[in-house]
Amino acid sequence: MTISKLLLGAASLAMIAGAASAESHMAETSDKRIALSNNYAGNSWRQAMLQTFEETAEEAVANGVVAAADAYTTSENQATEQAAQIQNMILQGYDAIVLNAASPTALNGAVKEACDAGLTVVSFDGIVTEPCAWRIAVDFAAMGREEVDYLASRLPEGGNLLEIRGLAGVFVDDEISKGIHAGVEEHDQFEIVGSVHGDWAQDVAQKAVAGILPSLPEVVGVVTQGGDGYGAAQAFEAAGRDTPLIVLGNRQDELQWWAEQRDENGYETLSLSIAPGVASLAFWVAQQVLAGEDVPKDLTVPFLKITQDTLDAALESTPEGSVANVVYTLEDAQEVIAEAK
Repeated sequence: MTISKLLLGAASLAMIAGAASAESHMAETSDKRIALSNNYAGNSWRQAMLQTFEETAEEAVANGVVAAADAYTTSENQATEQAAQIQNMILQGYDAIVLNAASPTALNGAVKEACDAGLTVVSFDGIVTEPCAWRIAVDFAAMGREEVDYLASRLPEGGNLLEIRGLAGVFVDDEISKGIHAGVEEHDQFEIVGSVHGDWAQDVAQKAVAGILPSLPEVVGVVTQGGDGYGAAQAFEAAGRDTPLIVLGNRQDELQWWAEQRDENGYETLSLSIAPGVASLAFWVAQQVLAGEDVPKDLTVPFLKITQDTLDAALESTPEGSVANVVYTLEDAQEVIAEAK
């Protein structure tokens, strides 16, 4: 037998072994049940996140990868309510919990209870610090700093900034704001002259910005967290003020507004946010842990960035009322896990 035939045979055996291993890992979780514990659903990002999880879960159940994958959302963004939800999931016999947490620390007791009961807990977006849990994180502080870096590249003379924060008391809000303020310290030609909470929702942000604008001097830029850029633009227009450079957050209404402004007057900006499809990654990470894979406790994913050059493609692929997204497959999850190792 020639060397080439030997190599071909070895490669074929490796492919067969890999396929058999994948099928085995699927079979190992076919009787497992995964639950999503989500703390908040009051904006388009959260709705897209829930939809992505549900679509991923439905397909996995239909293909026999898991026995069940159910999504639950608390009525309020309260850690006590979500802790009770987690305790109910333990009692209901779930094997894993995929968790978007109301607090990085306040849920640690409930998470430890779940781990002690034998459940796998994978937190994402709003992560927890309990060591027994897995964490899928975006460097939100870096996202905030990048907003100010971008403004500095476009507005080298600096000026006054308005900060629109997210949902008060949530880890993500604190981290993005921390990054923004670090960026302003570095680029001291800027000054934050006002700050409001927009709750990552266009209508809330519009009302909050409209309320503070009369008290503000000229604003050259708006730093945001997502779901708030279009509302800010509407508030500036209603007040009869010039539209500043607003960093956007990948929502369809923002992208549509941006495209219209670009076509009318050459408006240029940047849009960035965590993709709601991170929920699908969290699902597959939980499945891999249940299948016995060695998965590092801390995984990192990049935030999704849209530029002037990619705006049209992003807008075309984003449904009306939704958010630009990336959906993760099992293979994507395995690649993220391998990179973390």
